[in-house]
Amino acid sequence: MKLDILAFGVHPDDVELGCAGTIMAAIDQGKKVGVVDLTRGELGTRGTPTTRTQEAAAAAKIMGVDVRENLDMADGFFANDEAHQRKIIALIRKYQPDIILANAPEDRHPDHGRSAKLVSDAAFLSGLRKIETVHDGASQQAWRPAYTFHYIQDRFIQPSFVIDITKYMDRKIEAVLAYGTQFNSADTSEPQTYISSPQFLETVKARALMLGKRIGVGYAEGYITEKIIGFSNFDAIIKHTT
Repeated sequence: MKLDILAFGVHPDDVELGCAGTIMAAIDQGKKVGVVDLTRGELGTRGTPTTRTQEAAAAAKIMGVDVRENLDMADGFFANDEAHQRKIIALIRKYQPDIILANAPEDRHPDHGRSAKLVSDAAFLSGLRKIETVHDGASQQAWRPAYTFHYIQDRFIQPSFVIDITKYMDRKIEAVLAYGTQFNSADTSEPQTYISSPQFLETVKARALMLGKRIGVGYAEGYITEKIIGFSNFDAIIKHTT
């Protein structure tokens, strides 16, 4: 299956928090979209690898993605080395996405920035035909996505561009809340964390509201691009009055 967009998150729920609205908008436009989680989030204070996997499947159904995979890398201890790059290269060549969405290049959690560089490096290396990979016993062809974009996570980074997700904001929050072990503040069976408080989700909404205001829409998600984006004409730019 060739995908138009492949979204990577180092932890289950990263994609939902960072780019779920964009994913759902793309799917409504007829795009094929997949999600790849690098780890099971096994070092998280709340939940288990099993519950996180179940929650990821529920969130994938809400978003409507075509496929979701997990690479079973070690939470907190994966590295940007050849072995890990080859795992991602094989996935990129398997799905041949035109666009990759990846973690923020710098953030509160060190895994996020390390994942961003790992995925970005693998996306470039995937285009080198002398790097050999195999899937289901067959040699894979080289494939380099046209763009790698990084979504914004906990720390604010000035975006290169933003995407209107007004129509999808409620479903984005629904997808996030599929991770009940992480965001259900009423569950007192486990310790409260930075992300389990109701205030955390309010900041997610506030960020989207602020970015939406910047382009004159209700809500938006922001992205950092690694190379200049070109437009064929001015009609491709969203029109607003702010």
